[in-house]
Amino acid sequence: MTMAADSAGQRSLLQKIPPAVKWGLIALIQLGLISVPLIDRLQVQTSGIVVPLALVPVDPRDLLRGDYVIINLEIARISPDLPGGSGIESGDEVFVSLKTNGKAAASPEAISRSRDKAGALAIRGRVDYVNSEEICVNYGIDAFFLPEGEGLIVEKLDLDRVLLDVAIAQDGRSLPMTLLVDGKAFKSDTRF
Repeated sequence: MTMAADSAGQRSLLQKIPPAVKWGLIALIQLGLISVPLIDRLQVQTSGIVVPLALVPVDPRDLLRGDYVIINLEIARISPDLPGGSGIESGDEVFVSLKTNGKAAASPEAISRSRDKAGALAIRGRVDYVNSEEICVNYGIDAFFLPEGEGLIVEKLDLDRVLLDVAIAQDGRSLPMTLLVDGKAFKSDTRF
């Protein structure tokens, strides 16, 4: 059998598949690709430990999704004197060990390049820059979406009153869950 005969045989098999089945397979592949980030988000929501973190919100708008609060986590700026802080460089993937303080904001207690050395509760991030005063870490949590008009309410609040509950999975992935004002849920983003 020649290569041309093999190729013709494959084409005839494809021609025998009804168009509806072909389009159905294409649709299933697209749905699969769309569902991957949703499954990841659901896994963090269901298996993660929820920890309150202090933040500094600024309120812009997104034309498609309404208001959102830009999230600047207080733990994004870490002292280089923290255990494990020496030798950390820009671009490093790091795990920041967090110490929970009841309902108060969690605080960083160590930083490590290895998840195994980071302790029981650690959030994963990437170092944006390092200088003599701070290590700036980006955790990939940069916005919390709110219904239109409610972003201005958060913007006007005293920052000491606002916390963000974040779910942290065992591997360090994190996801914003609930915006807290005075310790009470203001808005939740637990749906995916």
